[in-house]
Amino acid sequence: MNNNLENISLFLDSKAAETGAAQNTLEAYARDLSEFSNWSSDHSKNVLDIARTDIEQFLVHMLYQGLAASTRARRLSAIKQFYRFCVEENWRKENPALNIRGPGRNQKLPKTITLEHVDALLEAAQTSSKTEFHRVRETCLMQLLYATGMRVTEMMELLAITVRGDPTMILVLGKGSKERLVPLSKPAKKAIKDWLTKRDAKEELRKIKGFPKSRYLFPSNGKQGHLTRHWFYQKIKTWAVIAGIDPSLISPHTIRHAFATHLLANGADLRVIQTLLGHADIATTEIYTHVLHENLQSLVMNHHPLSKKDKIID
Repeated sequence: MNNNLENISLFLDSKAAETGAAQNTLEAYARDLSEFSNWSSDHSKNVLDIARTDIEQFLVHMLYQGLAASTRARRLSAIKQFYRFCVEENWRKENPALNIRGPGRNQKLPKTITLEHVDALLEAAQTSSKTEFHRVRETCLMQLLYATGMRVTEMMELLAITVRGDPTMILVLGKGSKERLVPLSKPAKKAIKDWLTKRDAKEELRKIKGFPKSRYLFPSNGKQGHLTRHWFYQKIKTWAVIAGIDPSLISPHTIRHAFATHLLANGADLRVIQTLLGHADIATTEIYTHVLHENLQSLVMNHHPLSKKDKIID
């Protein structure tokens, strides 16, 4: 689309005239915006009609190209300045890139754990408590957390009605009161079914004694009416000790990270993971892509024919 290049050219002229940008800077802007323009044209879009989701898709496109975080951050900066210029020129009413965060250059990778660690924690949850009631409840907690990647607060505030009727997906209320659907695995569905049987029986007894029934999936006698994130934090640390795992590696959020990294390692699309985690910005989800790099390196080392030879062929 020629309009794309014409609008970008006017932006570059403005930069040269108004800010006295150096030639190298102008050339960098031109290269970065040219890449964005080409991508837009390939997707039959005019740059003046681009939405925030389109820019996020471009960020994902760059990620899968293997571009460095610094390159992606620089291109996003150029896009933001271009659309700020578009607003100033009254070509658009809003800047679609305004609230998109860049990938960052020194992001701290989240702690994550292996599938073997998850299995060990599940085993501890299934066996560590003294009563069957608590073992069934804690199995449900661990299965549900790993199956959905929910934030622990989201899980604690789940209403019992949300999981009744053997659903394949449940509605989660996340940050900013935003709702999202997350799927349930077969083990999680079974754990929920077993827990509802125990939970409902206890709630019936409470009703007989004159207490009101709880609406929460994981009720408690505390002020909030449900189990708390602090309670679960302590509980999962206990499971780690029982499982022989360094408790400093384990927290409720670690399970959320494991959910994301294990999905990504097995081929899930980054935008699907963004939706499941309830991330508003794709840049937040990008941090999990370190798994891709580790897997690709492992793939080459284990399967490339030259890596299996003792002698290097020049």
